[in-house]
Amino acid sequence: MNIDFNKNNDGLVPAVVQDAETKNVLMLGYMNQEAYDKTVESKKVTFYSRTKNRLWTKGEESGNFLNLVDIKNDCDNDTLLIFVNPVGPTCHKGTDTCWAEENDSSFGFLSKLEKTIEQRRTSSDGSKSYVASLFEKGINKLAQKVGEEAVEVVIEAKDNNDDLFLNESADLLFHYLMLLQAKGFTLKDIEAVLKGREK
Repeated sequence: MNIDFNKNNDGLVPAVVQDAETKNVLMLGYMNQEAYDKTVESKKVTFYSRTKNRLWTKGEESGNFLNLVDIKNDCDNDTLLIFVNPVGPTCHKGTDTCWAEENDSSFGFLSKLEKTIEQRRTSSDGSKSYVASLFEKGINKLAQKVGEEAVEVVIEAKDNNDDLFLNESADLLFHYLMLLQAKGFTLKDIEAVLKGREK
């Protein structure tokens, strides 16, 4: 890998650390050639500490190592993106990230949709959303609705109207997210089951 350690005249390049699984950014550190070489050799992320003026392997005191998965160089060869499997919290303050955020899986818009469903399900402002009314009808009605939507997806899959197929698929997923919540689960629970099946 061609890394330009001399671009800033201090022999250091920024190293952005990202969880290889959740894709969350955990921290930012700096590496010189020696820190990079040690990281690649030991498979434990090692930085050059500008305050201690020495190499510093993350976790050398706490045991919260950053186990190396992969390293990528940016287009200018002067910034590294380091993919890791963290052992414990990353920040020295005990948080998952140096921005005090939890290092949880996020499913982007689907996670936002889960939160919207939760808010509408638990809303006490007197408004009757479709979500709230369906939850009020109970688990049997939610399960029935998921079954109906699944049948509609199968029917549309056999036809050639992609627009209808996608809309029915969206309806199925939306109602399935409601059913998951009614049972006390989220997409993270499904993710855990699928990970357990990974070979």
